Amino acid sequence: MSRSKVNYLKFALLLTTVFFSVELVNAQSVKHLYIANDDHTDYMWTGNEAQYDTAFVKMLDYYLDEIDASKNNPDDFQTRFNCDGNYWLKTYQKYRSPSQFIRLINAIRSGHISVPLNSVVSTFGAQPAEAVIRGMYYAGNLERKYDLRFTLASSIENNTMPLGLSSLWAGSGAKYTWRGVGGYGSQLSYESRAHRNYYLYNYTGLDSSSLLMKWYPLGDFGNYAECRLNTKQKDTSSTDLEKIIKKLAAFCDTTSENSKYPYSIAGAFGYGHDNLDTYVAPLFIKAAMAQTNESQKVRVANEEDFFRDVAAKYPQLPSESLSYGNEWDLLCASMNETTAEVKRATEKLRSAEALETVVSLNNPNFAEKLEDAKKQAYDAFGLYWEHNWTADGPVGIAPRAKWQIKLKNQIVAYTDSLYELSKTELENQIASENKERFFVFNPLSWQRNDFADVELHETGIFKIIDTQSHQEVPYQSIEKNGKTFLRIAATNIPPVGYKVYDIVKGKAEKFKNEIKVDGSTIQNEYYSLTLSPSGVITHIFDKSSGKDLVFSNQGSFFNDVGVKDLNDGDAVTLENYGPVSATLKAVSRKPVAHTVRVTLFANQARIDIENSIDENFNDNKTWSFDFNVPFSTIHHEEVGAILTVKKASEGGDYADENARYDWQTFNHFVEVSNNGFGVTLSNLDCSFFKLGNSTKDFLDENSSQIKALAGGRIDRKVEDNGVLGVPDQFGNSKFNYHFALYSYQNAFDATKSMKFALAHQNPLATGIIKKNAEKGKMPCQFSLLKVEDDNVLLWSLKPAEKGRAEGIIARFWNVSNQPSSSKFQFYQPIREAWQTSHIETNQFQIPVYSGQLQTSFRKQQIRTLRIKLHP
Repeated sequence: MSRSKVNYLKFALLLTTVFFSVELVNAQSVKHLYIANDDHTDYMWTGNEAQYDTAFVKMLDYYLDEIDASKNNPDDFQTRFNCDGNYWLKTYQKYRSPSQFIRLINAIRSGHISVPLNSVVSTFGAQPAEAVIRGMYYAGNLERKYDLRFTLASSIENNTMPLGLSSLWAGSGAKYTWRGVGGYGSQLSYESRAHRNYYLYNYTGLDSSSLLMKWYPLGDFGNYAECRLNTKQKDTSSTDLEKIIKKLAAFCDTTSENSKYPYSIAGAFGYGHDNLDTYVAPLFIKAAMAQTNESQKVRVANEEDFFRDVAAKYPQLPSESLSYGNEWDLLCASMNETTAEVKRATEKLRSAEALETVVSLNNPNFAEKLEDAKKQAYDAFGLYWEHNWTADGPVGIAPRAKWQIKLKNQIVAYTDSLYELSKTELENQIASENKERFFVFNPLSWQRNDFADVELHETGIFKIIDTQSHQEVPYQSIEKNGKTFLRIAATNIPPVGYKVYDIVKGKAEKFKNEIKVDGSTIQNEYYSLTLSPSGVITHIFDKSSGKDLVFSNQGSFFNDVGVKDLNDGDAVTLENYGPVSATLKAVSRKPVAHTVRVTLFANQARIDIENSIDENFNDNKTWSFDFNVPFSTIHHEEVGAILTVKKASEGGDYADENARYDWQTFNHFVEVSNNGFGVTLSNLDCSFFKLGNSTKDFLDENSSQIKALAGGRIDRKVEDNGVLGVPDQFGNSKFNYHFALYSYQNAFDATKSMKFALAHQNPLATGIIKKNAEKGKMPCQFSLLKVEDDNVLLWSLKPAEKGRAEGIIARFWNVSNQPSSSKFQFYQPIREAWQTSHIETNQFQIPVYSGQLQTSFRKQQIRTLRIKLHP
């Protein structure tokens, strides 16, 4: 070969290399821009139920037609539309034919319609974890019926966000989420919201599960209508959207050394803003086509496509595990008792479904008549915390408040009906052996010693016999809610099971009364406490540590609703005194009419506090608890996570910026402790607490004062000083609050605190066994399951949604900060087991060995399992 030919070949190779290198650079530098159309749903704010029913159906009809009309366009320029809640689908299914609904399902399957797991746009900071999950159950039913997977979840407009929500969403199958906040009505400054540490990141729970998050700072983007320049003008031109695309292209800064957004992929999501309905499909196609060129590709997006592109190109995005506190979440306290009834029903559902699961072993179809009520309740869970609790929209205050009450009633009615129906069924399934007897049922996953209240109308002289130990048990008669009950000291009640007690004629043994009362002071072997006429607890002496738990140097005391004079009230009285428990009662009229009952138990290191406010109020009220625990750290159950109430820079779980610090979520418990001593405060009813003198900008993380929000309208609009929320508690004049506490001489233990709170909030259930149940199949003692690891707690137990043939759904939470591997044993050998999403969609099968299940949990992980037992 000649030298000239060799040189020519080298030159040709060089040209080829350069050409392909340029092409590669060009391919890498092309920006991918995504514009996603939605109609932001302001349910029961912009429009009422009927108006939104019409809007949902009309818009979906329109966008389905536009999808068909654009199907021959290049893929990037086809119509796509994003629903912001699965309630759109529920409504369309209700008002359209089966064939029309299948057309919608096919559009979802093809990626032209996207739908998140959440029902509507909601706030989540006040929600119990199980309420979050049940609000997504309609999406789970659609997944299983139509072989779909919903990978989006969202919480839009509200400026704050819980940390634990990431784990609940990820556990339910979500992979992606985005945030677009509202500028109006927030207490956070525009300046503070214009800065964020990360714009794209992994929103990661304390269990390490995560969703890919898009949360741009508030400015050109970062709002909930990023595809709209002028929100006052309903139908804009494609020119406006083209301007947004140009800003989006400039937003992608892949060259600056300190770029805040060093990515070549960007997305602008949301169009509808506060409009009831929008019909703008051609606008998006025209703008995308006009702005696509050699340097950028513009796609009409379904949002999921944006996230898939980001995940593929940027697999090492940063992770963030932070809580941002609560803002619009707080507004549900403007109807505090209504919200408290939902919280109490959510908790009671645990017992109702545990009972249902046990009795369905013998009668799998007994609760079929409640199926419609169940669906209504699940829908109500998804709707109740809809984000527009501001109640300042066109729909008006009264219709919004009545709607909230309707949703509450649906949840309460289903829970109460299931509980009573299941209890009655168990009364008929346990063999009576022709004896007077009752059962005591434990819905929790560990053996319990606790009191049990039986609504028993037995007269004459009798004693109560434990059918397992054959020993007599102490009891007393009590009055509660206008009814008479028999209260017994129940021991060794098996996990998710029951024990039977016989009522035997004859003189009962006289048990020693371990509780001593001296005026307004009551004591047992664990505590001595003093209740003032005002309802304030002035002293709680912990006998094991020799400490007074009450710190009273800040001008407030313990269980204080704002009292000025400790003696302002009626004389303290004694109620329900006996060998099991005793109660002190205080009634006061200042600063608001209220009643306090404090109960001690003979054989439990637990103090129960039952408060009520007995008249309407229109200001913000709290129950203050000042703990004598110096140098303390506060832990609490947020939403599916147990957090430390400190900023991240101080070793806690709260964001150092873009957050509100004045009110934390108050789910099952708050714990106050230092290295050698602690107190857990259980709470059933309140949604939030304030730590000490915290403000929206300041977290008083060294305080040991807990102020449980009893109700109120916390915020005023910065723009016009208007108060947000429903005024005057919508006329309610009776508010109930249930607290309990116990102290211990060790560091914080999440398992012990959660078990204490669950036991307080899930009392042992009882029922009178029917005399006609001689042929009952169930024995005198029964336990459905056993969990090996004490840190892994049963969170929910229910028959599968698809019916008893599909097994039992068991949700477990490893509440500790350490990984766990736990063995699960049921009363019958396990035949098959699956990991499912929290909304019951199968994910993978789990091996079963010798009829038992051994499976692992990450720290603070919640897992949902489908269990099928051998007959």
